[in-house]
Amino acid sequence: MQRAFRRIAPLVVVPVALSVMVRTTYAVSPETAARWHATADDIVGSLTNALSGMRLFVNPTSQASRAAGDARLSRPEDAAMLERIAQQPVATWIGGWVSDLRGEIGRITAVAQRNRSVPVLVAYNIPNRDCGSHSAGGEKDGESYGRWIREFAAGLDGRKAVVVLEPDAIAQTNCLTPEQTEARFAMMRDAVSVLKSGGATVYVDAGNPRWMKPDAIASRLKKVAMDQADGFSLNVSNFISTSENVKYGEAISGLVGGKHFIIDTGRNGSGGNGQWCNPRGQALGALPTTETGNRLVDGFLWIKQPGESDGACNGGPKAGAWWADYALELARNQKPASSRELAAR
Repeated sequence: MQRAFRRIAPLVVVPVALSVMVRTTYAVSPETAARWHATADDIVGSLTNALSGMRLFVNPTSQASRAAGDARLSRPEDAAMLERIAQQPVATWIGGWVSDLRGEIGRITAVAQRNRSVPVLVAYNIPNRDCGSHSAGGEKDGESYGRWIREFAAGLDGRKAVVVLEPDAIAQTNCLTPEQTEARFAMMRDAVSVLKSGGATVYVDAGNPRWMKPDAIASRLKKVAMDQADGFSLNVSNFISTSENVKYGEAISGLVGGKHFIIDTGRNGSGGNGQWCNPRGQALGALPTTETGNRLVDGFLWIKQPGESDGACNGGPKAGAWWADYALELARNQKPASSRELAAR
C-alpha cells in the first residue's frame, strides 16, 4: 500500500496545486488561469481513465483474420479490406454457447497477457436476453446467472481484462414484469461486484442515444452498482455517430457522479440510417483507441465484431454468424478520416 501511494501521490498533487494557484495568485491573467485549469482537468481525466496506457488485445485467429487469409491468393483486394478489420483489437463475446467458460476466459486472457495486452470481453448471458428477439437466450434464472458470472470471473485468475457487461440488459426490460426487472438489476449489481473483485475493468451497458433519455437510463445505472463500476458503454452493436454518443454520454455522466464511458465505433462511420439490424450502406468507424481527446471518454472500441450479423434480417445469417460480404461493405465504405484517426492521435 505504501509503495502504491508513493507512485500515485505526485500525480494527484499536480491538479490540486494548480487549482490552489489559480485561486490564490492574482498576478496571472484570466487566460493563463484558464489554461492552468484546463491542464488540471486533463491530468485528472488521465488519472481516471481506466483504460489509459492499455494495449488492447488483437485476436490473431479472429474470423476476419481467417477470412482475409482465405481470400489472399484468389481475391487480394478483398483480403486487404478484411485485413483492416483483422488488424484491430475487437471484443470477444462470451455467452451460454461457451461450454468451458472458465477455460475459455483463461485461454483468452493468458494469450493476451503473453502478448502484453488486455482483452475486451463481453458478458452476454442475462436471463430473458434480447426479449426473445434475434439474440434470444441467456441463463434460466438469477441463481444460474450468479454461478455463471462467478465462473467468468474465476477464469480471469488475476489477469487483466475489460468487461462490457450485458449489452441492452438495463435498457431493454419491456418484456419483463416489474419483479423480473428488479431481479435483473440485482443480477447486474452482483455481476459488477463479482467482476470487480476478480480484477476486471467493468463498463455497464447503457444502450444508445436514441433509446432512452439520459435521466431515465441514469436512474437505471444507479440501480446496478454504477458506483462500483468503472463506467458505462454506449452504442454497442449500433451505428449511431460518435458525436451523438459523446453528447449523450456526457449528459449521463453528469447524472451518475461523473463516470466515464466507452463508445462502440466499429460500424458507425456513416452514422446509421435508423435501422439496427444489418442496415446497408454503413461503414467502419474510428479505429480502436484509448486516446479519444475527451476526458470522459475512456475509449473508442470495436465491441461488436464488424462482419458479424445482427440477425436473420436484411439478407443476413443468424445473429453472431460471420458475414464476409457485410464486412467487406463496411470496409469499402470506411471514410479516410476514420482509417487515419489512430495514427493522427
